[in-house]
Amino acid sequence: MIKVRVLLSPIRRVFVYAVLIAGGRGERLRPLTANVPKPMVSVAGKPIMQHQMEWYLEQGVDHFVISCGYLHEVIEAHFGNGSEFGAPISYAIEHSPLGRGGGLRQGMQQVPRDDELVLASNADILTEQNLDSMFDQHRADGNMATILLAPYISQFGIVELDGRKVSNFATNPVLPHWINGGIYVLNRAFEDHLPEVGDHEDSTFPNLASRGLLGAFKSKARWRGMDSVKDHANLEKELANQPLNYAGN
Repeated sequence: MIKVRVLLSPIRRVFVYAVLIAGGRGERLRPLTANVPKPMVSVAGKPIMQHQMEWYLEQGVDHFVISCGYLHEVIEAHFGNGSEFGAPISYAIEHSPLGRGGGLRQGMQQVPRDDELVLASNADILTEQNLDSMFDQHRADGNMATILLAPYISQFGIVELDGRKVSNFATNPVLPHWINGGIYVLNRAFEDHLPEVGDHEDSTFPNLASRGLLGAFKSKARWRGMDSVKDHANLEKELANQPLNYAGN
């Protein structure tokens, strides 16, 4: 039984639809992905995608489209039509690989054309970011799409030097760079710029950036990705000590 999450505080209902890109095989997460697609790997007792969907509900989303292909039956069996989850869920199923951009395009085709904005995300990431400020920036800047950026945390320890002497060691420091956080605010017309097959990060985003239509929202809220068995173990440990909190970010 899926437990419906209760909203912690009133959220402006700007967004209605969220499209989740959930076609990942998660090869680097094997054996955790031997029988489930990457977004269905359990973290803190539930699929990582379910954590993300609960966060979306806090943002006022009330309809999900899940773009999936590999082992899509596992996703459908868990979430069904959304009746036990608190929001309707529909599925855009790839019968042959479309890539993330093609999958997103197919998912957006299920969003009504008169919706002004659509949220989209890779279904295997977590954040505590409140999206009101991201929406405000997107609208004020007149972008076609706005990407949530997260600080770049080094996977390696850094050696600090004083001339030719080691002065200190820093474990997993935050570097002065930003990474694509995989969460997007999109104008409804963004669908028309997506490839039928391929990755939007290789085609659509560079094209929009060259035309000054791609915005960047720098998020300092907690953000975590899960791309390896080590990431999964670290995330399990972190959430056991510091559960997700969607209020006040």
